[in-house]
Amino acid sequence: MPVATQGTVKCMSPAELHELGAQMIVGNTYHLITRPGLDLIQRAGGLHKFMAWDGPILTDSGGFQVFSLAKLRKITDDGVEFQSHVDGATFFLGPGEAMAAQAVWGSDIAMAFDECPPWPCDREYACRCVELTLQWAARCRKVARASRPFSSTDDKTGGTPALQRQLLFGIVQGSIFADLREKCSRELVAMDFDGYAVGGVSVGEPRDLVSGQVEATVPHLPEDKPRYVMGVGTPPQMLDMIARGIDMFDCVLPTRAGRNGRIFTATGSYGIKNAQYREDFGPLEEGCECYACRNFTRAYVRHLFWANEILGLRLMTWHNLHVYLDLMQRARKAIAAGAFTEFKEEFIARYTETNETV
Repeated sequence: MPVATQGTVKCMSPAELHELGAQMIVGNTYHLITRPGLDLIQRAGGLHKFMAWDGPILTDSGGFQVFSLAKLRKITDDGVEFQSHVDGATFFLGPGEAMAAQAVWGSDIAMAFDECPPWPCDREYACRCVELTLQWAARCRKVARASRPFSSTDDKTGGTPALQRQLLFGIVQGSIFADLREKCSRELVAMDFDGYAVGGVSVGEPRDLVSGQVEATVPHLPEDKPRYVMGVGTPPQMLDMIARGIDMFDCVLPTRAGRNGRIFTATGSYGIKNAQYREDFGPLEEGCECYACRNFTRAYVRHLFWANEILGLRLMTWHNLHVYLDLMQRARKAIAAGAFTEFKEEFIARYTETNETV
């Protein structure tokens, strides 16, 4: 799912996302309440209409951003009081506020409000995060059962078919402690959410620990409901997670990397700003059929970057999203054909990881 943190997938229009085959995008409660605010989006008729996206939207509850971005957090059993990273304004976000905001957004999938532990953290702190996450999940579930709002795309406008009602996913926490993840998973499953997310990964821990946290969680989640890893990752990581039973992903990596000059391909990634591409008149990726590769060369895109032209950011973002969405489409086909393991192993064998930062 491409990430539309502030009501837009950076550098891309809704029509372009449809052309790329995006099935769903991700918005974020923390960012949208800090700007433009609940009232404005409500008066606009919800997030779908505000951003002119007629496909499904999943909205994060804001818990991760409160953990990672907010200043001067004060956590209580009721929620978190924090200062916005934008202007220092004081906000309060708890289960009730997160659910009310996501009702205003009219998203097709809402996320329960959770407490994300940092990396590293000790067991005592992780236990506290799990207890808060479970308390808050129960309150979010109660609100959802009492009033399940229709999403903004449920009208008869002829747009992309949406889910019938707003669904609610629970988020599993527990840091690197397998028993805590099992406890959190089992108690969330008992609450009967519509889907489940593996949270608290990609918060700075080594990559092998990310896989371990997923392995400690997935066996305790039902197979007949969506399982979602939040904030992951590289193409090989996603295939590895699919092999472990994960169905859904979101990550800013393809768009952020693109805006910083890093190109993903089926065999690895590279930096377009490197001097070796100054006179390279081949496409960004040989054999790629995306708009950028059909029409432009590495030399031209590199020139755009060095000239600080916006088109360079757009073309890179377009290509990277194509690579990610096409990979997921091919993975679905491989699963349907009973050939996913072979597909995954062949892809990873060809893929060269990079230590480039973005």
